[in-house]
Amino acid sequence: MSTDHTSPRQNRGQQTEKWFALSGEKVLAMLGVDREKGLSSAEAGKRLVVYGRNELKEAPPTSIWVKIYEQFANFVVVLLLVAAVISAVLQDWVEAAAIMTIVILNAGLGVLQESRAEEALAALKKMAAPDANVLRDGHRIAIPAREVVPGDIVFLEAGNFVPADIRLLETVNLRIEEAALTGESVAVSKNAILALEEDADLGDRKTMAYTGTVVSYGRGVGVVVNIGMSTEIGQIASMLQEVEEDETPLQKKLDGFGRTLGWVTLVISAVVFIEGMLTGTEPLEMFIIAVSLAIAAVPEGLPAVVTITLALGMQEMIARNALIRRLSSVETLGSATIICSDKTGTLTQNEMTVTSIAVDGEFLDITGTGYNLDGEFLRDGKPVDLADYPGIRTALWIGALNNDAVLEADYDDQGRKTIRMVGDPTEGALLVAAAKGGALPAPLSQAYPRIEEIPFDSERKRMVTVHAINSPEAGDVSPFYDHKQRAWYVVAQKGAPDVVLERCTHYQNRDDQAVPLDAEQRRRILAANDRMTSQALRVLGVAYRVIKELEYQQNGDLHENIEQELIFVGLLGMIDPARPEVLPALQSARNAGIRTAMITGDYPKTAEAIAREIGLLEEGHRVLTGRELDEIPDNDLVELVNYTDVFARVSPEHKVRIVDALKANHEVVAMTGDGVNDAPSIKKADIGIAMGITGTDVAKETADMVLTDDNYASIVSAVEQGRVIYSNIRKFVYFLLSCNIAEIATIFLATMVGWKSPLSAIQLLWLNLISDGAPALALGLEKGDPDLMEQPPRDPEEPILNRFMMTGIGIQTVAITAVTLGAYWIGLRNFPEMANTMAFVTLSFSELLRAFTARSERVPVIKVGIFSNKVMNLAILSSLTLLLVVVYVPFLQGIFGTAPLGWVQWEIILPLLLGPSVAAELTKLILGKKN
Repeated sequence: MSTDHTSPRQNRGQQTEKWFALSGEKVLAMLGVDREKGLSSAEAGKRLVVYGRNELKEAPPTSIWVKIYEQFANFVVVLLLVAAVISAVLQDWVEAAAIMTIVILNAGLGVLQESRAEEALAALKKMAAPDANVLRDGHRIAIPAREVVPGDIVFLEAGNFVPADIRLLETVNLRIEEAALTGESVAVSKNAILALEEDADLGDRKTMAYTGTVVSYGRGVGVVVNIGMSTEIGQIASMLQEVEEDETPLQKKLDGFGRTLGWVTLVISAVVFIEGMLTGTEPLEMFIIAVSLAIAAVPEGLPAVVTITLALGMQEMIARNALIRRLSSVETLGSATIICSDKTGTLTQNEMTVTSIAVDGEFLDITGTGYNLDGEFLRDGKPVDLADYPGIRTALWIGALNNDAVLEADYDDQGRKTIRMVGDPTEGALLVAAAKGGALPAPLSQAYPRIEEIPFDSERKRMVTVHAINSPEAGDVSPFYDHKQRAWYVVAQKGAPDVVLERCTHYQNRDDQAVPLDAEQRRRILAANDRMTSQALRVLGVAYRVIKELEYQQNGDLHENIEQELIFVGLLGMIDPARPEVLPALQSARNAGIRTAMITGDYPKTAEAIAREIGLLEEGHRVLTGRELDEIPDNDLVELVNYTDVFARVSPEHKVRIVDALKANHEVVAMTGDGVNDAPSIKKADIGIAMGITGTDVAKETADMVLTDDNYASIVSAVEQGRVIYSNIRKFVYFLLSCNIAEIATIFLATMVGWKSPLSAIQLLWLNLISDGAPALALGLEKGDPDLMEQPPRDPEEPILNRFMMTGIGIQTVAITAVTLGAYWIGLRNFPEMANTMAFVTLSFSELLRAFTARSERVPVIKVGIFSNKVMNLAILSSLTLLLVVVYVPFLQGIFGTAPLGWVQWEIILPLLLGPSVAAELTKLILGKKN
């Protein structure tokens, strides 16, 4: 076949063919390529021009100017800018400069904290293999992976990254790690000649190899069918670009709060201005009063306090092993109503572990997890000595001998020893189990050198190794060794239990004796296999046969003869185990009213078993597969997600649909994950959580939060901290608003009765920044109420200020306004030159004392501990000191319009200061329990 055919029928950027369901010959014909010669250099050059490089397109990065603009696109900030401009027009430069300083500092903090590395696509590009071995002009050559084109014949070997999406043409024991793409923890066996249905799930497409996955075993040859943005990873990259990021609930509420406050202020200011004009007051004077009202209403410190509180909360998150990558997302986790968790590496350890072994109807459990060599063998929950179970030891020896994995010792910075597994996770699990039983890999390999092997492949479903057992060192402990015939060999086989059993004529009983295998014993072995698979264990059967060297050497058909008349030994069951800390963490989440759903690419039985083990699958809830999802309309899915706890064999598109359905139910969705396949749903969720250790760069760069220890318990801890942060934000908004409305009421009522404004614009600005701002920041550092994690998640539609807080604001407005106007009225009658200062000092002091009572919405300040918040103590003391400086330092008196108060004035003010605080505590006592 000529290699210079017309361009393949493929639209770059789309997957127009279900290549996995087509035969290799048809794919070659469609792509116009000769299997034996590959593409010519000329044709490859043409296709490179037509289809472009094998690279992923990057979304344009957010410029610094856009980030700065986003900081100012906030209604409260806009009001502050307007106030600054008006102050400048009125030539009040001090006030204008103060406001602009606040705005600029807030914007700078926001840009600094929110500079997110939008490099998800760059991370995806890193996963692409730097080189690819291809067939060009009949020669095998290495080229940069970015130059691979559709139609290239590619060679794959163990350790290779797959450079493009490839339809396999030839496979020899080929296994590929696809966990990053599908979430399946076990390497997938590939088979080029399988006939697949067009609706095969991504994880079941055994005729394909996908970009960014890794060949763990064997070799293969295939033809490139998709490159760049057309690949599966490219489709994920496109989804990442298409997903729009919603504002977090806090952003929406604060912006809505600012808008409402702003419009109400403008209406009140207009009313005051018009009323003053009607009563004959000078327009300029009334305009200044109106501006003063606006300044009083806008909490100038709010944006900065929110930003700083979130930033400090982010530091606390880091201490709890949660790295926040987006500042405003700190609070979102605290309002989460459901956590969508990947299984592999998140709920499980991503390390296969042999947990059960069966020999002649005898079942033993094996403790320990992962590649830690510590563990015990248990029968009915009690430890046993393997010397009493020689058949079990034989099964472990076979699993260790018939094995290509390697256990290597690593040492951390403190010199502590850890075990690293190199090879297939399933074989690594067998080595660990054998080591727990005393059969260490290195001594076994030396005592039983491998002579021959028949590698595992998906058709045979078994692996065979042949070992010499003529080592004297092996004689004392070997179950295979014969002292009379030292030149013998053992054939070790492992594989699918039914396949191994078919080749056996004997079985090893629990006393380690080989006895004939009858029909009843075969039935018992298969029943034991069914028992183990029903527990979602992946089960392997092991068998052996001892042969003479001469027979082995003269055997003309080695593969057939050595696999006959085997002795069946036992069954080994393994699973990717759940993390031990997940069960209590899930219970804590449930106590907090947070539901958890498992979303995985793994098989339904495995997913369901893990879900039941950790208590995730609730009574009456169901498991849903990706294939079932394909048949369910979006409207029906919105209902189904309410009682589906496990989603298995799902694709990236399915995950996004699930998140969309949950959000349609007004859930606040947290999505955890570690693989490439999780990235679109992580970005789509209200808050995306990636695993820091096992997570891919793509997941981490896309997520809002990265768990630095991959510990599910850290999510619950982060939820608690998120709730604390949101509660603290509510507290200082409650505090600031009660103070600001009291300031508005003070000026408004004074104007209505014909008095001059009790407070000047610069005094109002001082109040909002110093008397209000510093204590508000201290409120952001409260530790939270003790029952915070026993409360249900907040309703996403609930405003920042609920009915109880609105009632409290009303009470505080009346109390603060009454004592301020009372002090002003007394001053007007008795000390006219000090009336303004008396009002200013009374309002400032009462707000400072009010901050102590705002530390909890429901708990009395006595129970909280009046002075338990050291930052609050410092804030109050500092604000009080600065207030006295403004009142008593002469050159500041001219700027702030104050006069030095004497003891006579203080005797009047001091009793008034306590009024608002007493009112706040009485409000908690009477209404707090109902809240």
